Amino acid sequence: MQKHKILVVDDDADLVRALRLRLRARNYDIVTAGDGYSAIAAAQRERPDLIVLDLGLPAGDGFVVLERLQKSDALSAVPVIVLSARDPQTAEERALKAGAAAFFQKPADNDELLNVIRVSLPTNRATAVRPS
Repeated sequence: MQKHKILVVDDDADLVRALRLRLRARNYDIVTAGDGYSAIAAAQRERPDLIVLDLGLPAGDGFVVLERLQKSDALSAVPVIVLSARDPQTAEERALKAGAAAFFQKPADNDELLNVIRVSLPTNRATAVRPS
C-alpha cells in the first residue's frame, strides 16, 4: 500500500523539522515548503493527500495559498489543515470559510493535530482522485 503524502508549509524550520519527524514516525511521506509561492508549486508538483498550512508566510500568505488551491481543479479536494500563530478569533473563521478542513492555534496539541490529520486523509489512496 502506498503511503499518504503530506505537504507541510511553514517558514519556521524548527516546527517543520518536528512535524516531519512526528509524521514520518506514523509512516507518512512528507514534502515541505517555506513560503506561499513554493507551497503552490509543491502542491502542483507533488499532489499531496493533505496539506498542513501556516497562515503567516513570506511570498504570499496562507490565505492566498488557500484561495489558489480552491481555484485549482486538481487541488481543490485536498484537505488543508491550518496551523497558525495568528489570532484565532479572526483567522479561524476566515480560514474555514476559505476552504480549510480544520484550524489549530500554535502551539497545537500534537495528539489532537495528528488525529485530525489521520481522519482527514482519504481512506483509500487508490480511490482518491489524483489527476495529473
